[in-house]
Amino acid sequence: MRTLVGLSGFTPEQEERIRSAVPGWNVVFGKAKELDPGIFREAEVICGWAKEAEADLLRPDAKLRWVQAGSAGVDYLPLKALEQKGAVVTDASGVHPVPMAETAFAMMLAFGRKLHLAVRKQAERKWEPLGAYGELRGKTLGIVGAGAIGEETARIAQAFGMRVLGLRRSGRPAPYFDRMSGPEGLDDLLAESDYVVNILPHTERTVRLFDAESFARMKPTACFINVGRGSAVDTAALTEALAEGRIAGAGLDVFEKEPLPDDHPLWSMDNVILTPHMGGLSERYKDRLAELFADNLLAYAASGRPARNIVDYGLMY
Repeated sequence: MRTLVGLSGFTPEQEERIRSAVPGWNVVFGKAKELDPGIFREAEVICGWAKEAEADLLRPDAKLRWVQAGSAGVDYLPLKALEQKGAVVTDASGVHPVPMAETAFAMMLAFGRKLHLAVRKQAERKWEPLGAYGELRGKTLGIVGAGAIGEETARIAQAFGMRVLGLRRSGRPAPYFDRMSGPEGLDDLLAESDYVVNILPHTERTVRLFDAESFARMKPTACFINVGRGSAVDTAALTEALAEGRIAGAGLDVFEKEPLPDDHPLWSMDNVILTPHMGGLSERYKDRLAELFADNLLAYAASGRPARNIVDYGLMY
């Protein structure tokens, strides 16, 4: 009997949807530490990943053929070992565009209307207008990583009346962008944008892409938003740029080291908004993941290969 293991904490209704895609299979849901380790050696398909199960899943005699990640980024998976084993990996791209775009806009709106400062004044019981308030209308938004999340962010930006610049590896045009470029266009995007939003995945090419030179190219009135991966940013260079006023602010959901050390200067900067890597989370997250997984299961059962979101091991996404 073919076996599927789900580790993603689905509801009973979501579990039933997944089971119905592969009738006759042995479908097991639970937390890795609570399941019999032997089930992982039998698992042909797994949704989610856990360090406790890794050794059993990667054994030479293990039956693993497909991993459905629970996130858009897959850099936490043992990709080289999975590639050597011949397993297919699919990511959860398409699950996150709405909450990720809304997180980026929450930060941009907060900076423009100075809500981050108002909240601090509220805690001090101070009624204190904060000077020049901004608008998003007419501003330029630069989106670095113009995939599904970037496209949703661009769609909302157009509704706000913003000019939208995009950067993606292929440089191909996409809906809702006024201009799209390949990696060679990063310098121009940084120089022209009032808000720069990073949505890049972690790859060898993206590590510390945003360094001291990048922040020097940005306008001193610009804000940097990172909802992609912390590894894309040189944190020391960003901290210095913020402290010296070379950029106006930063909204950060991800960091090079997580959690951010409690003695890091970013915690106490008035021009910084920090959130604990929650940009992709929402009340509808598991529904969307279950829908994606069930659709891919139907394709896998029919053809031996999932239909959507297959990770290219060479690109790491």
